[in-house]
Formats: sequence, structure tokens, C-alpha cells
Amino acid sequence: MEPVLEIPAPDGFGLWPVARTTSGFLPLGGAFSSAEVGTAVMSIAGCNDIDPEGDRPPRPATAPGSFLHGLLTFDDLFAAGGLRVTDHSTGVTFLPGCRAGLEDRRDWDRPADHGGLLGFGHEPLSPVAERFGDTVRLTVDAERSDSPVIELPVSELRRLLTGVERDLTGFLDLADVWAARYLPGHRAPVTAALARVLGLRPPNS
Repeated sequence: MEPVLEIPAPDGFGLWPVARTTSGFLPLGGAFSSAEVGTAVMSIAGCNDIDPEGDRPPRPATAPGSFLHGLLTFDDLFAAGGLRVTDHSTGVTFLPGCRAGLEDRRDWDRPADHGGLLGFGHEPLSPVAERFGDTVRLTVDAERSDSPVIELPVSELRRLLTGVERDLTGFLDLADVWAARYLPGHRAPVTAALARVLGLRPPNS
């Protein structure tokens, strides 16, 4: 199980160094290069790069403040992605759906602790997680009667979720150091915003 961000191809992005990559999912962790951290921050900031409305302060006229404005001013932040689960014995991979975001990852506690059905999106892919007794079944696409599935004990799901917390904490620590170098004037608010969207405490808080 990996926490992953859905990232766009960073064509033409020049506010800070980013990794050369195609669009897809980027797993977050504590072993990133500086450019990979930059790619992740670009993706999360881009998800929230929406013109201000209501009583939000106006967007700054210059970069990088203009691009970071949504990340730094929205109360409810969004990070496209979620948790990716791979069964290496069968080759089946469970991917986040179109409605999934990393900010909702604690919803996974529901099938682990309480049972019930947890959906992550709709067509063209409708992944769901559901608990049956002491087993959690991850269905890659609930719209298909022959959909691949991954089944794992509830105890294993809890262990995997603990690993996700370690991965995200490792990434946030790197992002804080990265922000000190590439966004020194915005380090504290950027790190705090990333911590909020990931549901973590900021480093050294």
C-alpha cells in the first residue's frame, strides 16, 4: 500500500525544479530527490490553484505567491490521488478512483474498524473496499462482475495503513527542508498547508 499523488506532466513548469515524468501516480515517501519533492508540491498546489471567491484575499500578482495562493488560503484542501494497493502474488493493482484524494485517506479506517462499503469513484473505474468478517475485499472496478479483487485480513490492512503514515511523514519532513531551499519566503505556510492536506502535524510542532 502506497500513498500516491495523481500528477500532470510538468511541461513548461518553471517556478522550481521538478522531475521529468509523464502524468500518472507518484508514490510519496521519505526517499525522494529534491526534484521529486518539487513535483509533488507542484501537483498539490495545482489541485488548489483556483481563483479566489467570497472573502478570500486576492491572488498575488507575482509568482510563486500567485500559484501557491489556493494552497495557502483554502480551508479545505484537495490532493488528487489516494492509496494504491498492489498484490504482487497476482499482479492485481487497486488504484484510487476519480473522486479520491489523499486528504480523505482516513476513510480507510471505516472498513478496517467498522465495516461497510467505501467507494472511491465512478465510471470509467469504480473501486470499492468492503469488509466481510475479518477480511477486507478491494474490488478494482465494482461495475464489472469479473473485476479483479485483492483480499487481505483486517489486521494486515491496519499494518499497511501504519506504513502509509510513515511514508507521508517522511515526505513531509523532506518537503519542509525542500521549502526552506526553494520557497524560503513561504516555508512555514507551505509546510503547514501540506501537513493539513495530508492530515499530519507539521514538523517540529
